[in-house]
Amino acid sequence: MTRFDLLKVDSRTGARLGRILTARGQVETPAFMPVGTQGSVKGLTPDDLRSLGVQLVLANTYHLYLRPGVSVIRELGGLHSFMGWDGPLLTDSGGFQVHSLAALRKVTEEGVIFRSHLDGSEHLMTPELAIEIQQGLGADIVHTFDECLGYPATHEAARASMELTLRWARRSLSAHRAGALDHQACFGIIQGGGYEDLRMSCVEALGGLGFDGFAIGGLAVGEPKSLMYDLTEYTASLLPQDRPRYLMGVGKPQDLVEAVSRGVDLFDCVLPTRNARTGSLFTAEGVLAIKNARYARDDRSVDPSCPCYACASFSRAYLRHLFMAEELLAYRLATFHNLHFYMTLMARIREAIREDHYGEFRKEFIDRYGSLEEPALSTQEESS
Repeated sequence: MTRFDLLKVDSRTGARLGRILTARGQVETPAFMPVGTQGSVKGLTPDDLRSLGVQLVLANTYHLYLRPGVSVIRELGGLHSFMGWDGPLLTDSGGFQVHSLAALRKVTEEGVIFRSHLDGSEHLMTPELAIEIQQGLGADIVHTFDECLGYPATHEAARASMELTLRWARRSLSAHRAGALDHQACFGIIQGGGYEDLRMSCVEALGGLGFDGFAIGGLAVGEPKSLMYDLTEYTASLLPQDRPRYLMGVGKPQDLVEAVSRGVDLFDCVLPTRNARTGSLFTAEGVLAIKNARYARDDRSVDPSCPCYACASFSRAYLRHLFMAEELLAYRLATFHNLHFYMTLMARIREAIREDHYGEFRKEFIDRYGSLEEPALSTQEESS
């Protein structure tokens, strides 16, 4: 059974230092999870991830259900063996991916009828099936099936969606308890749209059911940044202190720093890997668009302050050349660099909490980096 130890809470900001203990190792929190949608963090090997200090990887229930299928993965020893990753794995419920198929789905009390984006075949995803898939994958942390509502939504629509999510959560938890592997933890997902009263109702309903942790869902779906921060802080304040808190699909570097100060422990986002493949590289000076012509003869590293392999070995000019020539090495090096940036940021966050200066760290980071960041992008996506 996964266990969470809360080691420290910063009295001035609410930032938490903790440790999630799993059968496959521990996760020091706050932590960021790279997204391995298809059972792979695109362009990187498990050895790469270990060298970067990745502690926990997210894999996607919906995509692995459709391809190659949970029966194949189960027969081949489970997802850890299948993808060659021996550290902790977290799977989402597939709720967001089904939500993104608005034109191809129908929501019912039983579940969601949807058509595969791969071949158009029809499927019914139920809370029970979502749990069965995650158990078949052998993930260390699994999630209840939920309905993720877009923004904006009326209070009436958000209430109906939240209540459906609650009914599905109870069914998911029953299925989890009926067939759970000893090592698997189950997180409940908090929904409620942009409304504090609905978020409170959802927390109150799920709080007494015995979940091992809680995910804050339904954010980073188009709402104003200030609302995302406010709802994150409000929802986290209602959750039990002795359970991990996971903010789904977030986000940009300053979002991580701000959400940690609001009591969040876990994050995932496609941004570092997806941006890498478009040539957007995170640096101490903001985002660098490596395809720009100005870098064609630039012999400096991407980030002179970064010790990662890409920065230690290659120039901006060379990396730009790889991108312009569409060489596969470009995507690998850029992804390695961006994840190094994120892993280093999370290590600095943990150290700042440990040393009692998170407030100062947060202010310095936001004052400097926040003004350098690129315009807001959608961070919740189907794939990494």
